[in-house]
This record gives sequence, C-alpha cells and structure tokens, in this order.
Amino acid sequence: MPAAPAPVFRLYLLRHAKAAWTLPGQKDFDRTLDDTGFADAEIVADMAADQGLRPDLVLCSTAVRCRQTADALRRAMTEGLDIRYVDELYAGGANVYRDIISCQDPTLSALMVVGHNPVIEEILQEILGEEAAIEAIPAGYPPGALATIDFATRPSDGALPLGTLTAWLDPDSHNR
Repeated sequence: MPAAPAPVFRLYLLRHAKAAWTLPGQKDFDRTLDDTGFADAEIVADMAADQGLRPDLVLCSTAVRCRQTADALRRAMTEGLDIRYVDELYAGGANVYRDIISCQDPTLSALMVVGHNPVIEEILQEILGEEAAIEAIPAGYPPGALATIDFATRPSDGALPLGTLTAWLDPDSHNR
C-alpha cells in the first residue's frame, strides 16, 4: 500500500489550555493557566511530539495563557521550535486569523496557531465545513485541544480552502 501523499500545507490550531479566572484588578490578557491547564498543555504537547506533529512555525497570541501553552510545546519539541508572538491574535476575529494564516511564507509547509475561542472554533468550522466540524467536535473546541488540518491547496489572499482533519488531540480524552 503506497504512503499517502504529503499535504501541500498543514495547519495546527491549538486553543490555549484551561486558564484561571481573572483575579480582582487583573486584566484578562494577564490570566495564567490553572493547574489543570498546565498539566493539559504538557499532555497535548507530549502527544503531538510523540506523533511527529511538529510545525515549522508557531504563531502565538501574546496573552499569558497562550504563551504558557506554547512553552509546553517548546519543552516537548525542542528549544529550537520557532515561536513568534503576534499581538493581533489576542483580540482579533476570524478575519485577522484568516489573514495571518494566509499571508505566511509560501515555502512554509506546517504552521501552528495558538489562540483563543471562539475564533479557533470558527476557523476550524470554516476549514472543515460546519457539518464536519460539528461531527468532529460536537461539544465545541475544548481548552488545550489541538486540531491538525491538511490542505491540498495553500491558503492565500485571506481565504482558507477546505481542509481535512487528520488528527485531534484533546487532553480530556487522555484523562479518561
């Protein structure tokens, strides 16, 4: 049986792991992962590394909880993982995420975005189609979950083509 052809482009969508509630006087931006979030980020990062799910580039929201989630990836995948922090991923909507994904270097074969809901879920629904997304994640996109989507064509000009979900890592499924 011949091996499946490599995708033209692979996108990883990682929602930050579970965060603590905002403390009095604290900004939402500064919320940290709670104990469950730290553990879940490590679990998903280790599962991704074990399965060879390694991006060429990680674009991460500058929010503390996203940076802490990305740090787990760096520990699991090597210190050399290229992580770049993007302010617009913190408060940007689907259009911002779409533009950021589609304007990356065309030689890049695998990109990871570490961001926030509801936008991560909206992007996944757009890429898979609403029906396929609901089938894949009927209860919504949980904190700390990682979707791997393969594309036959590259995203371009702010548009994301339809893709295929090829891996789903959910820390809750690991804990059961």
